[in-house]
Amino acid sequence: MNNTLKYIIGFFGIALLFYSLWYFRTIVTYILISAAISIAGQPIMRILDKVKIKKFSLSNGIKALITLITLWFLFISFFSVIIPIIIREANILSSIDVYSLYHRLEQPLNDVFLFLKKYGLFENNESFESYLTAKMASLFSAGHISNIISELTGVFGNLLIAFFSISFISFFFLKESSLFTSGILLFVPDKHTDEVKRILKTIEHLLSRYIIGIALEVVMVMILVTFGLWLSGIAFQHAIVCGLLSGIFNIIPYVGPWLGAGFGIIIGVATNTHLQFQTELLPLIGFMLLVYASVQLIDNILFQPLIYSSSVNANPLEIFLVILAAGYIAGILGMILAIPTYTVLRVIAKEFFSNFKVVKKITENI
Repeated sequence: MNNTLKYIIGFFGIALLFYSLWYFRTIVTYILISAAISIAGQPIMRILDKVKIKKFSLSNGIKALITLITLWFLFISFFSVIIPIIIREANILSSIDVYSLYHRLEQPLNDVFLFLKKYGLFENNESFESYLTAKMASLFSAGHISNIISELTGVFGNLLIAFFSISFISFFFLKESSLFTSGILLFVPDKHTDEVKRILKTIEHLLSRYIIGIALEVVMVMILVTFGLWLSGIAFQHAIVCGLLSGIFNIIPYVGPWLGAGFGIIIGVATNTHLQFQTELLPLIGFMLLVYASVQLIDNILFQPLIYSSSVNANPLEIFLVILAAGYIAGILGMILAIPTYTVLRVIAKEFFSNFKVVKKITENI
């Protein structure tokens, strides 16, 4: 009876814990983001450890403040450069005459329409011209873009609260590197303290490599796409927007690169309507596809094995299956969080369930 009571209490305790995490999910999100920032800031903290003014070393508080300011400076500087470019691009796209664009592409689009009709791939009763121009007008309309900007403005207040909260928490995580660990250990029985400390140390090491790797991948993809499209004939101000979109979408495994390529080709076509379709625009689209395919090939062969496999010490096939399963369960967000979550679960499994063959196999490289 005592054991039954313990199990019942344990079950309700776990249920209460998960409910609390869900109820305070915003605060939990702030804490997790702050933990990620503190992990990303560790290389800067280690550099500052070596800095000495005469015979005096910097205090942990000053090092944490310098690190936090440096990270936010890099983040804000990046977006202060990118946001005006995106706004300018949005204004250009909103001023495009979609009816003129359609008439320039009327013949090839009619050929596509007849092909779709022939094989039953387009069953809309309205004319293809009406359908397409309505969609294009909606996509590039100033009102549509203004609505997006208005929605972004509406969350500005929440972003300020998040910025302050995350900065405050991150400062203390950086200042006292054991603070996050100590907070976790409060909920751990004394007999498992050593195991959990090892788990947290390993997780920090693997995730720090993963976060830094992802940041480098985004930057490299952005640079390659930008200069590739520029060399193909896309104006630099448009190429850098396409590169930015590709870099950001590339965070989404497997699906993201295709989304980035799709938006990039739309921008490339919409901003080059003055070109002759057969002799100029069609070859330009071909070159753009070649650039995206080449960058994707480089990313798959070089970047992703180094980041997804080497950084978290997992087999590429294993990573693919995990991302596929996460996407099925939780969509795009699941795909983005799949590898960090899987890394945490692998580390925990190795510490507590290493006697199982399957666990021993998937954690042998950790």
